[in-house]
Amino acid sequence: MNSGHYTLMYDKSSMGFEFESIGKKGAIEKVVQFSHTGLPDTYNLGLGDKDVRSGRIDDDVISDNGDSKKVLATVARAVIRFFEQNTSCQIIAIEGTKSRTKLCQIGISNNLEEITKNFIIYGLKDRKWQVFERGQNYEAFLIKEKE
Repeated sequence: MNSGHYTLMYDKSSMGFEFESIGKKGAIEKVVQFSHTGLPDTYNLGLGDKDVRSGRIDDDVISDNGDSKKVLATVARAVIRFFEQNTSCQIIAIEGTKSRTKLCQIGISNNLEEITKNFIIYGLKDRKWQVFERGQNYEAFLIKEKE
């Protein structure tokens, strides 16, 4: 991704990542979390804002900090790091709102050539997974490393 990215802090398992979004609303603590879905070798990608007082993560919030390209590039870095530490897995990204799904789809579309050098991206449409294509509207995304 060509947008630049934020510095990631992550745990040893590469399941949890944190970074700071800097934009028009100031500094916002962000968390990328990978959690097992219960399906074999399948993890959910979660992204949210961290409440610094409570430590809770809000994955429904829309920060609108004016740095979405940089945030998406940072999430992409987290995905790459996750795959480095957790081979033979797949990641599902189901966004909580239509606007977040659209933002994710735009990010994938804008960087599709670079992404598909190392990964296969699928989109969920009408309850079926299909190889990601620009111009389609998807409900969720599935990411696998190329073999």
